[in-house]
Amino acid sequence: MHRGHAECDGAGESRRRQGLESLDRPGASVFHIVTIEWRNGIEVLGPRTMNDQIPHISVCICTYKRLRFLKRLLNGVGAQVTEGQFTYSVVVADNDQLRSAEPIVSEFKRASPIPVTYCVEPQQNIALTRNRAIANASGDYIAFVDDDEFPAADWLLCLFKACGQHKADGVIGSVKPEYEGQPPSWIVRGKFHVRSTYPTGFVINWRQGRTGNLLFKRSLIKDREQAFRSKFLTGEDQDFFRRMIERGGVFVWCHEALAREAIPASRWSRSFMLRSALLRGKISLLHPSFRALEFLKSTLAVALYTLALPIVLLGGQHNFMKYLIKTFYHLGRLLASIGVDLTKGVYVTE
Repeated sequence: MHRGHAECDGAGESRRRQGLESLDRPGASVFHIVTIEWRNGIEVLGPRTMNDQIPHISVCICTYKRLRFLKRLLNGVGAQVTEGQFTYSVVVADNDQLRSAEPIVSEFKRASPIPVTYCVEPQQNIALTRNRAIANASGDYIAFVDDDEFPAADWLLCLFKACGQHKADGVIGSVKPEYEGQPPSWIVRGKFHVRSTYPTGFVINWRQGRTGNLLFKRSLIKDREQAFRSKFLTGEDQDFFRRMIERGGVFVWCHEALAREAIPASRWSRSFMLRSALLRGKISLLHPSFRALEFLKSTLAVALYTLALPIVLLGGQHNFMKYLIKTFYHLGRLLASIGVDLTKGVYVTE
């Protein structure tokens, strides 16, 4: 079986197809690349390809100017244990038109036997970047992991096993924060970066879905379908889960499939949190669940939270910031509904 890994950027004169050949080592998670190239009309064959009964996973990484995090992530992805149950390759979709991630990916590609595809989505949009990654993925399964995360060695294996054991269409794993340095005490007390987690096998709803640690069957996506919709500058993952679940897809949780998320000091600043809340509020208008009643709720919420802020401040900075973030979320909704956008740019990165 041949699995295509065409270069997205079109570099090189030869057309290339790549297959995989598993190494015969217990617990090995690396593979030989078997290439078939056409040069001047001559086909050059590699030794052999893998057994087509073994499922293949395409690990998709969307990245934007997080080079040191990306390097760590690639090393972690390259060291995954498979127990011979599947093979995998990597797709890196760079959302920087200046191709800032390319040297990091090229360095990893030279050192690792894992097949790697690098591609660029020049339009700054996370949904389009996810679609670009999927378009260049060849797996029976698609896995997503964020570029600021670092997976455990059995991360992919746990996701894959849970998908089969629970007869699910997709699996979401746990993400735990890993602070760079010592954050202020109010950050820790407020648990601002602690994500919800559930028992393994728990069936999630669309509001609980996220793409930071995800595996799903490629067959979920219809032919020529754009899995993620570009009008969502954030929250594109919840929109994805809502549509997939509405058509009958089942997603379960896997507590053991762990990835750690790097939290630099810039992300525990008040300005970062508040601008992120404004953006989430603005994008929430795009969900079908938003109705006139939601506008009324946000109006009341802004008024009530604003009045409550001096009182909750007595309970500590962590309580004050929690309510201030809620205020800005609803404020973002209200402002966006009248055409006012206080968020600058597409992403809130610092």
